[in-house]
Amino acid sequence: MSAPSPDVTTRIARLFVYPIKSCAGVELQEALLTETGFDLDRAWMVVDGEGEFVSQRELPRMALVKVQLRHSDVVLRAPGMLALHLQIDAVEAPVRVRVWDDEVAAYDMGDIAAQWFSDFLGRKLRVVRFDPEQKRLSSLEWTGGAEAMNQSSNGYPSLNWRLQSGGHAPVGIERFRPNIVLAGLEAHDEDRLDVIRIAAAHEVQLRPVKPCARCPIPNIDPSTAESAPHVTDALQAYRSNPIVGGGLTFGMNAIVLEGVGETLRVGQQVNAGWRFD
Repeated sequence: MSAPSPDVTTRIARLFVYPIKSCAGVELQEALLTETGFDLDRAWMVVDGEGEFVSQRELPRMALVKVQLRHSDVVLRAPGMLALHLQIDAVEAPVRVRVWDDEVAAYDMGDIAAQWFSDFLGRKLRVVRFDPEQKRLSSLEWTGGAEAMNQSSNGYPSLNWRLQSGGHAPVGIERFRPNIVLAGLEAHDEDRLDVIRIAAAHEVQLRPVKPCARCPIPNIDPSTAESAPHVTDALQAYRSNPIVGGGLTFGMNAIVLEGVGETLRVGQQVNAGWRFD
């Protein structure tokens, strides 16, 4: 018996990875899919003296740290700073760090990287890389123990219409830090998508599992690091979601069902059904 026809046919419009958690993203034409997301996505993180992760929430200038991926290293640049090179296959001492409520294994990236971030951000900081053997499970409430993969985002034209109606300039999708952006959907259709099937060499299947509740980071202009509340103010008017305790949701978190090791590319066809629950 043949499979039923999909209700939605679209394509991948844009792909992003964020090698350093809360720093600028890198737009790609193709990205390797791993068990927990795209290769090198959020592989490194900046932590304070207690090993607690820091982000644009308290340090908005992190948005100005631009990232370049190369074959053997990651190059970081920021205003007034010389370039910092982080080797992809080299780390220093093992450490324990905290991400939200989880304590996880990581590796310190050394004193030069620590000094670079400390000088630019004005606080004593360290840079760590997540231990690839570390398994940090998503909430069982949403995924039954599966590992969350990425955020597939759409719908920002609707937000931009509201911003412009209020006298504000439109914003780019980069403020929402998506991994996958889909084309050809109506605003916020991602809320209702069922399993997403992507036509790679072997079919990739992603399942949206949780609406992505937004913190104040979308208020930060990634080109200037200046923050203004108009983005979350606009979301407040129409995107409060009782499913996540009234959080302002935009985009979906998804998990990988099939396709680990496949490469996703801009332009690939995407099929999905609708979920009604």
